[in-house]
Amino acid sequence: MDDSRKFHFAPEAGDSAGSIMLKQPNSRDCFVCGLRNRYGLAIHFYSAGPGQVEANYTVPARYQGYPGVVHGGVVAAMLDEIVGRVTMDEDPTHFLVTAKLEVRYRAPVPVGQSLLLKGRLKERRRNAYLASADLRLPDGTRLADAEAVLMDYPGTLATPELLETLGWRVYPE
Repeated sequence: MDDSRKFHFAPEAGDSAGSIMLKQPNSRDCFVCGLRNRYGLAIHFYSAGPGQVEANYTVPARYQGYPGVVHGGVVAAMLDEIVGRVTMDEDPTHFLVTAKLEVRYRAPVPVGQSLLLKGRLKERRRNAYLASADLRLPDGTRLADAEAVLMDYPGTLATPELLETLGWRVYPE
C-alpha cells in the first residue's frame, strides 16, 4: 500500500461509525474534490471497504438554489463524484466516467448541516460498472439517491505526468 494514503477514524460515518477508512486522493481543480478550485466543494472521500466510499460534508449556503436548500445540480454532482470513486479502494488511479446517472430527490437537502454521502459498487461487467449512492442526514433520513452506469476512462490518466497535472494525491485536511 502506498504510504501517502492516510487512515482516518470516522466516528460519524453512519454504518461504519468508529471504523478506520482509507483517504482517497483529491485533485486540484475538480468542482467536487478539487482543493484549489475556489468555486468548488473540496470534498474529501474515504474508502470504507471493498467497493464502498463515504464522505461527510456540510454544503455552504453559496450553493443554495432556494433559500436554505442545496441546488439540485450540486446534489447531482456530489452523487456523481462518489459513484465515480467506487473502484478506487483497489486502485486510486482507476478513473471512471459516467455513462448514465439517475438521481431521485427525496427531500430538500439543507445547506449548513452535516451530510453523509455513501457510494457502493453493485456490479462489474467487463469495463462497465453499476453503482449506487445516497445522501443522508446524520439521523439516517435519506435526502437523495442515485443509480449509475460508469465506464472505464478511455485512455489513461495514470501516467506520472498526467497525475501531477491533475494534482492527484492525498492531501492533508
